[in-house]
Amino acid sequence: MSMAVVGMIAGMALGFATYFGGFGAFLLVAALGTIGFVVGRFVDGDLEPGDFFRLRDRDDDRRR
Repeated sequence: MSMAVVGMIAGMALGFATYFGGFGAFLLVAALGTIGFVVGRFVDGDLEPGDFFRLRDRDDDRRR
């Protein structure tokens, strides 16, 4: 499934949630969609738990 189709489905879900449930439902669907996306990336192996907690390299470390 292409990313355009996934984006269209996500947009339609958010639109239906807003129309039928209001802004609170929109926020809930957006938050759950984001959580589902991150979990899916973990399952696919694209992310590791340490990616969120690892500090970024400083410029000083790159010069060595």
